[in-house]
Amino acid sequence: MASPPITKPLENIDSKKIRIIGVPLDLGQSRRGVDMGPSAVRVAGLESKLEALGYIVEDKGNVPVALAETKSSGDPHAKYLKEIAETCSKEAELVIQTLEAGKIPLVLGGDHSIAVGTVSGVAEFYRRSKQRIGLLWIDAHSDINTPDSSPSGNVHGMPLGAIMGLFPGPLTDMYGFCPKVNPDNVVLVGIRDVDEVERQNIRKAGVHAFTMRDIDERGMRVVMEEALRLAGRNTVGYHVSLDMDWIDPEDAPGVGTPVWGGATYREGHLAMEIIADHGRLLSFEIVEVNPVLDERNQTAELAVELALSAFGKKIL
Repeated sequence: MASPPITKPLENIDSKKIRIIGVPLDLGQSRRGVDMGPSAVRVAGLESKLEALGYIVEDKGNVPVALAETKSSGDPHAKYLKEIAETCSKEAELVIQTLEAGKIPLVLGGDHSIAVGTVSGVAEFYRRSKQRIGLLWIDAHSDINTPDSSPSGNVHGMPLGAIMGLFPGPLTDMYGFCPKVNPDNVVLVGIRDVDEVERQNIRKAGVHAFTMRDIDERGMRVVMEEALRLAGRNTVGYHVSLDMDWIDPEDAPGVGTPVWGGATYREGHLAMEIIADHGRLLSFEIVEVNPVLDERNQTAELAVELALSAFGKKIL
């Protein structure tokens, strides 16, 4: 099938208007505290610092989320799947409304399972105009497990699997189409903790992946340029999903699943600066900030700094 003629975002989207959406979901993982991530990022001054860059910023507050203490975890192979799907559905609708209002969604997690809601909303919005999006998944993990393959049953390890349609269910079926993003436009950057089934799922899904070894050998600039070329090919632009455990825990200790050997402080900023240089960012999300495990809000403050770089802050 021929690729649709895709060159630029819809004209009603104002690149200087941002809407912040909090999704304080912690049902996707077993380490508590990530539900406070949106508050920690707000406390670190996200809104005022974006405004200082010249953006018009609206904070829409938080999507309602069920409390783990009031719910049964359900299927041990996909814990709290029903509640997570309900939250993602609400989030996706708010993302669509944000784009309809001509604003760029900036979503604050919560665990990484919220990405299903963000990506579904952005993909559906542009699909209605016969346009498709790319996806940049910046993470220590590939998050492409399924209920059948997950060793823990924690859904925050499955969102990319759901986005790619690798298993049936309410997360996959959102808006009645899957995969949400063409596999050739999905790029993982900086992965370094991947199990054997996930390796198989990456190949099965047909997505692109750059590991930390690729970054070590080729450098962040070369990897990011290639990643953005792949994510942007025949698309209107791309969504960026940034898991803070992508950064080495020396610089970002406040995450639930830290993995040594991650991107450095400057590598993180360089990656975001290159995204800004390309000017094709459709939406952005920050996930897995856990203040309970953090040191003086260090990880949330870095998350804000990285977001600012992605939205165009420069040294000079």
